Amino acid sequence: MGKRIKTQRAGKGSPKYRATHRAEHKIKYISYGDQQKKEKKIGEIIRILTDKGKTGVLAEIVFEDNSKGIAFAAEGAMTGQRIEYGKEAEINLGNVLPLRELPEGCPVFNIELTPGDGGKLIRTAGSYALILSKDKKNVYIKLSSGKKVSFLPECRATVGCVAGGGRKEKPFVKAGKAYHLMKSKKKQYPTVRGVAMNPNSHPFGGGQHHPGKSKSTSRHAPPGRKIGAIASKRTGRKKR
Repeated sequence: MGKRIKTQRAGKGSPKYRATHRAEHKIKYISYGDQQKKEKKIGEIIRILTDKGKTGVLAEIVFEDNSKGIAFAAEGAMTGQRIEYGKEAEINLGNVLPLRELPEGCPVFNIELTPGDGGKLIRTAGSYALILSKDKKNVYIKLSSGKKVSFLPECRATVGCVAGGGRKEKPFVKAGKAYHLMKSKKKQYPTVRGVAMNPNSHPFGGGQHHPGKSKSTSRHAPPGRKIGAIASKRTGRKKR
């Protein structure tokens, strides 16, 4: 009898594979008050932050009523920059407006799924979405994944893209860097390739380092077989 493969061990949800909450800051827009719905609320960035639980760069903002908030910083944000929240805010980098007020083709991030929820989508460093079109009931946006989704016009979003877009361009240089990154995400590192194992240890094992069977797997396959291209829509190289 072979050993249990990684998908089986991780699927059980033991502490070895369970991610812990490491974030120091909870990132949400300030409450969607009447001032934002009718005009605008003005603030200023007083500090640029990083959070070990997030890839994006953060900005601490102080508003005119002395309230504070922490938001994802737009690429190019700096301390002392003026930030505006609301219907009548200018369409500048880092400002937060309802989708209804933004033009088609505008890059946005930290989009709300429902008005007032604080922002849910497009929050990774360097990511952004594009507003495609608008009608009376919906605003249609192309997400960074390529998927096209409709949102209510009252949902808020930040103009620009999330700061820290060059994060993946810096090489790891040494294995220890990769190890600590994987450790922070509760992922096993280093790992052995399935094709390098024996047949009794992995479905791809044996056969002189070839899978030996199709890598496409059913979505409903059991854990011991659910490896490779799971529920793949297509395989092989794309023709140009």
